[in-house]
Amino acid sequence: MYEFDWSSIPGALPFLWAGMKTTLEITALAVAVGIVWGTLLAIMRMSGIRLLSWFAAGYVNLFRSIPLVMVLLWFFLIVPALMESVFSIPRTSDTRLASAMVAFALFEAAYYAEIIRAGIQSVHKGQMGAALALGMSYGQAMRLVVLPQAFRNMVPLLLTQGIILFQDTSLVYVSSLADFFGAAYKVGDRDGRLVELLLFAGAVYFLICFSASLLVKRFQKKVIA
Repeated sequence: MYEFDWSSIPGALPFLWAGMKTTLEITALAVAVGIVWGTLLAIMRMSGIRLLSWFAAGYVNLFRSIPLVMVLLWFFLIVPALMESVFSIPRTSDTRLASAMVAFALFEAAYYAEIIRAGIQSVHKGQMGAALALGMSYGQAMRLVVLPQAFRNMVPLLLTQGIILFQDTSLVYVSSLADFFGAAYKVGDRDGRLVELLLFAGAVYFLICFSASLLVKRFQKKVIA
């Protein structure tokens, strides 16, 4: 019968915390860039300019049809190679981190674009008509009238997608990055206590994501009220 031994965890906490900081860095940057780029994609997709609409639709459909782990591998192989050949930057943990951030940001933007597009469509068309009647340009009306209302409606969905992204960052193990999951795996493999470290990592992910989900639900109730 397997005997659990949790003695490796206290000594590994500094290494695990360093991995958690990497996970949080990737999550924060991917959420920020994903929302900005996703907003632009949503506006382009709803644009009357066919070229922009086709580009945005193709981008969203492409990234939503490809497994995230495959996108991470593509950028893990492509971005460091480009940085090495164009800028003569050797492949290091920093370039691996940069490639992971780029991959997550571009991938998540496709999902944020659909959330934001639905949020924009949830705003009554009369709001845009009223803004245009007041002399605003389309860009001003979208920025000052439509988007503020749309973001208020979709904040819970954006936060939920951020929680999903936090969970998905564990996939950066394919690029040998020491995120929280990768750090736990390495410590467990080194000390021969892989089961304990993975259970501990799972418990940490659960506590963070469950707590964040409760906060999102509470925020959603306030928005609805």
